[in-house]
Amino acid sequence: METQAPVSNGRSRDWRMLLWLRPGMHVKRWLLLLFLGVVLMGLGVAYLLREAYLTYTFPGVAYYLTIQFIPRFLRGLIFAVLSVAMIGTAVWKLNHSLLEAVQGYRGGASLVDRVYTYRFRNQGPRVVVIGGGTGLSTLLRGLKQYTTNLTTIVTVADDGGSSGRLRRDMGVLPPGDIRKNIAALADEEQLMTRLFQYRFDEGSGDLEGHSFGNLFIVAMTAVTGSFEEAVRATSRVLNVRGTILPSTLEDLTLVAEVEGVGTVRGESAITERGGRVKAIRIEPADAEANQEAVQALLAADMIIVGPGSLYTSVLPNFLVRGVRDAAMASPAFKAYVCNVATQHGETDRFGVADHLGVLEREVGKHFFNAVLANSNLVDELPPQWHSEPVRPDPGPVRGTPVVLADVVSDQNRYRHDPDKLATALMQLYDVRVRVPLLAPTSAEPQAMAMTR
Repeated sequence: METQAPVSNGRSRDWRMLLWLRPGMHVKRWLLLLFLGVVLMGLGVAYLLREAYLTYTFPGVAYYLTIQFIPRFLRGLIFAVLSVAMIGTAVWKLNHSLLEAVQGYRGGASLVDRVYTYRFRNQGPRVVVIGGGTGLSTLLRGLKQYTTNLTTIVTVADDGGSSGRLRRDMGVLPPGDIRKNIAALADEEQLMTRLFQYRFDEGSGDLEGHSFGNLFIVAMTAVTGSFEEAVRATSRVLNVRGTILPSTLEDLTLVAEVEGVGTVRGESAITERGGRVKAIRIEPADAEANQEAVQALLAADMIIVGPGSLYTSVLPNFLVRGVRDAAMASPAFKAYVCNVATQHGETDRFGVADHLGVLEREVGKHFFNAVLANSNLVDELPPQWHSEPVRPDPGPVRGTPVVLADVVSDQNRYRHDPDKLATALMQLYDVRVRVPLLAPTSAEPQAMAMTR
């Protein structure tokens, strides 16, 4: 079981700073000595300047710059007025800067963390992430350290587990992927992850198998009157750093043609059959895209697709025509994050080229500016995982440059590491977008390697 770090709020951390002033800490005396040293240095400089003013007349321009032509009383008054003006301006601007950063902030972070978040992360690139499942929430945990201008577009075709039951019983959109992303982007991530991912165990009656986060979102839907408003309200309550949007607000069903099986309906059934997926579609085929998602795509600086289950989490978003068209029309830098391992029943024996090929059949060739693939490979994964590492192909994949980086988790080689993955993506964005470079040509290396 993973050990969770104790949660503390910003106020308690601020009060703990006062512990430095307790007797016996052997700190106050040296701070006092430092203060007296600075004061004495100021007095010494003042005496030197006074002596120079009284005994020496500066030549040329220096005479006027040092205002020696003005009586000493007026010089002192001028300096005093200037110092008061500078101090007043500094105090006013400092208060304005701090209030601007913390206004409306309900998180538990310390003041310095709030100001840092406002000044740097809030001015980060506008990033839109498309996907679903655990892979997407993993990526968000890393990206939120770089920018709060995050928009997540997730599929709403889940029909298994708690989400599927609520979808059938309550007539709501499946909240599972929304829940995972809210937990990942919440300011108090550790506590909210534990709470939102908490699943009622056996003996809980009708609640058995349901996660608290799913029930919370469904209850908020009833309170606010709509699913999208429920997600917004939940995000405000939990101080989520970013925006989470369903790709469509319509009730979707995934339908796949599975090799050796035939037509399979429902996301959960597709994976359970274990056959190779030949084609996949959504019903209704003309599902209308969420307009907020469309606007976010068109305004994005960077669009990241994946990681996640290729056929059941990532691809369904592009089967919504409006989402696909907006992504294709967007001038943003587009990157595909390939999974680090194959998924049994979906991508058995897939390489990087196979993953990309499935997506390009839907969005078109050369849609992506780059593919990010894992370089930290092992010979094999545990047999019970029914999986193997996704290996990059030599050279560009289908004409798209491949960037290799160590992005795998050291604890679970079936998953990405949030910090490694986010760092690699932001480095890629900096190199390819923020730093002007020529587009790759045939003379450039066939694959680019990136290190942390």
